[in-house]
Amino acid sequence: MVGLKLFNTAGGVSEVVPRLAEVEADVQELVEAHMETMLGVRFLASEFVIDCVDGGRIDSLGLDENGAPVIVEYKRGTDAGVINQGLYYMAWLTNHKDAFRNLVRDRLGVTVASQILWSAPRLICVAGDFTRYDAHAVREHRRSIDLVRYRYFGSDHFGLETVASVTGRSVEAKRVRRRATGAPPVGQHGGAMAGLAQAVDEVLVGLGDGVTRVQRKQYRAYRRLRNFASVCPPQQTKLLVYLKTDPKEVDLVPGFTRDVTGLGHHGTGDLELQLRTERDLERAQDLFRLSYTAA
Repeated sequence: MVGLKLFNTAGGVSEVVPRLAEVEADVQELVEAHMETMLGVRFLASEFVIDCVDGGRIDSLGLDENGAPVIVEYKRGTDAGVINQGLYYMAWLTNHKDAFRNLVRDRLGVTVASQILWSAPRLICVAGDFTRYDAHAVREHRRSIDLVRYRYFGSDHFGLETVASVTGRSVEAKRVRRRATGAPPVGQHGGAMAGLAQAVDEVLVGLGDGVTRVQRKQYRAYRRLRNFASVCPPQQTKLLVYLKTDPKEVDLVPGFTRDVTGLGHHGTGDLELQLRTERDLERAQDLFRLSYTAA
């Protein structure tokens, strides 16, 4: 289970008493209004009507920071049907890619729509609680699923806690594993940088429970519910890692750490790390943990 993440929804100070929402719609409205901050997902649509025999409405549709389609389903309390309902919608989505692609194009533009990561669609279930059977069930599916427990604390705070998180086993993901056996792609460079990339992979995955990898052509993302690190393919003399750590909170060291806020680069995060040796990796581990905790 991943630690609780609290969000201040009103800016005030209140008694911290955990409670459920009065109605499911309250949770949906709050998450949709702050989806990128809370889930790392750009909001696209609410109550999206699907065109099929049985019909249905997807609670929320979004696009995560790696370009993967995201379905978000909400339940006020514990509901054994939330996972199956979400999987039903995900099956529809993967069979009607044009509908989602058109939605992304209309909301975010043609370029973003052309870069959708269809190999890693995600289902995020936000509910008051889940059973141990739910957590077991998601590990048996060949889909990327996050089970997220919510709580209100007083009137000003809202908390999210990841109960279970699994990465889907798509055909493309299998090819990546056969090619890389768990390490970030090494491109044409071998030797020391390939070994350093493997060591970074082991450290990032070993930071705690719930770490999953998402492979893109330009980088490999490491995430909990949101990305906390992105590793680019090794260059001849260095390995670039981007973290979701505020550069203003770090003592920047020339040649090792750099503030790339507002600068274009592959991956996500505003703090760039330039790793050249195993010693650099040792120096970076506190920053890795800081970014992991923030996610």
